[in-house]
Amino acid sequence: MTEFAHPRTRELVEVLTERRVDLRAAVDAVPPGLRDRRPAPDRWSVAEVLEHLAVLEGAVTALLGPAVDEARALGTREADASSVRPRFDAERMRDRSVRVEAAERTRPRGGVDADAAWAALEEARVALLGALARGDGLALGAVTRPHPLFGALDIYQWALAVGGHEARHADQIREIAAEFRASPPAADAA
Repeated sequence: MTEFAHPRTRELVEVLTERRVDLRAAVDAVPPGLRDRRPAPDRWSVAEVLEHLAVLEGAVTALLGPAVDEARALGTREADASSVRPRFDAERMRDRSVRVEAAERTRPRGGVDADAAWAALEEARVALLGALARGDGLALGAVTRPHPLFGALDIYQWALAVGGHEARHADQIREIAAEFRASPPAADAA
């Protein structure tokens, strides 16, 4: 894994790593044979949640790549080493009492099993960390891009939003696990 020099970038990686460990634990709480099944016809399977996360993280990386290039062109070094965590309301993102409809382009297409979706998510993370590595030590708070729910977010906030989004879906996967425990599907159900 890439070493990051600036404390703010290291903190972003720490947050993203914490969220990924939590997501993995949530996935592992669902028996492997159930990860590709929907708990209800109108709900996503674990595989579909993971596919959504991979697509969205890839889209965020595509957005942030040029933003990091813009920060690099500005050439301003980050002088502030304070925590970036308070810069984004991750709990608002995580609040599952508020239903958020995924954009069409980030909805799962299906046909991908949970293992393949997890692998795609891991690849997306490598790309995101690569973008952050290119911006390590730059004033990433100086460059913003619009977010559909939160308005203008700087690069730090976008990375934190990825972590918050992952936490939201880890909670969703825990809900799926609980549903399967409460009402196990029939062995022959597809």
